Amino acid sequence: MSEDSGSLALQIMEYGKLGLDFFLALSIFQQISIVVFIPFIYSLIWQFIYSIRNDRPPLVHYWIPWVGSAVPYGTKPYEFFKKCQETYGDVFSFVLLGKIMTVYLGPNGHEFIFNAKLADVSAEAAYTHLTTPVFGKGVIYDVPNNKLMDQKKFVKGALTKDAFRTYIPLFIEEINKYFNESPRFNGLKGKTGTIDVMETQPEMTIFTASRTLLGQEMRNKLNTGFASLYTDLDRGFTPINFVFPGLPLPANKRRDHAQRTISNTYLSLIKERRANNDIQDRDLIDSLMKNSVYKNGVRMTDKEISNLLIGVLMGGQHTSAATSAWILLHLAERPDVQEELFNEQMTVLQNGKRELTYDILNDEMPLLNQCIKEVLRLHHPLHSLFRKVMRDLPVPKTSYVVPKGHHVLVSPGYTHLHKDFFPNPTEFNLHRWDNDSQSSYSVGEKVDYGFGSISKGVSSPYLPFGGGRHRCIGEHYAYAQLGTIMSVYIRKFKWHFPNPNQTVPVSDFTSMVTLPTGPAPIVWEKRD
Repeated sequence: MSEDSGSLALQIMEYGKLGLDFFLALSIFQQISIVVFIPFIYSLIWQFIYSIRNDRPPLVHYWIPWVGSAVPYGTKPYEFFKKCQETYGDVFSFVLLGKIMTVYLGPNGHEFIFNAKLADVSAEAAYTHLTTPVFGKGVIYDVPNNKLMDQKKFVKGALTKDAFRTYIPLFIEEINKYFNESPRFNGLKGKTGTIDVMETQPEMTIFTASRTLLGQEMRNKLNTGFASLYTDLDRGFTPINFVFPGLPLPANKRRDHAQRTISNTYLSLIKERRANNDIQDRDLIDSLMKNSVYKNGVRMTDKEISNLLIGVLMGGQHTSAATSAWILLHLAERPDVQEELFNEQMTVLQNGKRELTYDILNDEMPLLNQCIKEVLRLHHPLHSLFRKVMRDLPVPKTSYVVPKGHHVLVSPGYTHLHKDFFPNPTEFNLHRWDNDSQSSYSVGEKVDYGFGSISKGVSSPYLPFGGGRHRCIGEHYAYAQLGTIMSVYIRKFKWHFPNPNQTVPVSDFTSMVTLPTGPAPIVWEKRD
């Protein structure tokens, strides 16, 4: 150390000692005031310095250090985005529990984030703290992107049209079994009854998903309590867990218990089949036990397979549970649309002379598909999608650069509700899709990220299943499952709200999954 640097260090120590002596000489009240106010003063100074930089997006002002805009964003994200868009434009940043989130709204934002290069942004780095406690280790976002693409490929064999053709009768069997055996419907002994769709739909979708994706043997192990475990996992997707997934909160304890219970249930069946050398071609479990070897030659462990099954079933359950609940609620408000859908069912199925099949559902029931499509527009399953920036990322046609370590956020659900893209955006109107009843946009250039060819175009204002390399691979499964559930409901029942003045409930954004605020009762009555 040089003499000058040594002298500087001594001066710094001396000033520090003087400052400490001054602080200790103050009263307790004064000391507490300084400790409390210094973070606020630092935050205001930092915000001012950040705001005068031309290479940064405008920052949403906030008062509480570290917390930032967590409360308005976490409780009413779409209202928060709208207010920010009116003030700052499509691109802005806000602080969320110590993390700087840069939002890019609209179709240009979809393109910017969903089609960003893998070296520039990472979903794995953004989500692993949030999703690993839910799914378990070694799967989904707890692995490098190349392994995640392999895992999608392992699963995709269960999501083909040929597979869907076998699933429809299984869906119907499970739905009717639920109606006849569930105490929530009282075995259909009466002509009418009341259900809470936030109770019935998670159960119905977990049973139909498990029967088709995991097979009869696993379905036989499940009951309504098992469906509630998946609800506990859903509740693990909260903003606070984006930063602190291990907090000893009651919801996190339920999440961890659910993860262990579900994973061990799957693992016990896998071990039983291996012990008996009973690996066939019955279901996805058999398929993963035979065909889950990564490109580098490493095989997934049985524990990892059981964790992956959680992710697969959640993909086949939580979106369909929420969306089918929303459909029932919207139709409860619109008996005219119920009758329109019923007439389509009767016409296409010739008053019961034809059995519902995948091809009939997909090709001959446009109104039903338009109903599903419209509800997914009104209620995107996830209100926000994130990526972590891995290297400085310029925002096209601006002077902005999003620094490495920050996060970018896109919200297709907000775009779905914007008047620039959808006239009367908050109105439930399935006829806005009269010329486009297919599930989602699938035109343009194709790209294969390692799990099969998908549409590269993500600049559409309608993206209910995301886009790019992380686009949901279960879109067509969701339409088959939802279409079958609603076809059976529509042919079997009429329904309405208990109170004539009741309307569709507002969204509950406390979870990252957009759910109706419960309880959400409807009154059903059998059709003649």
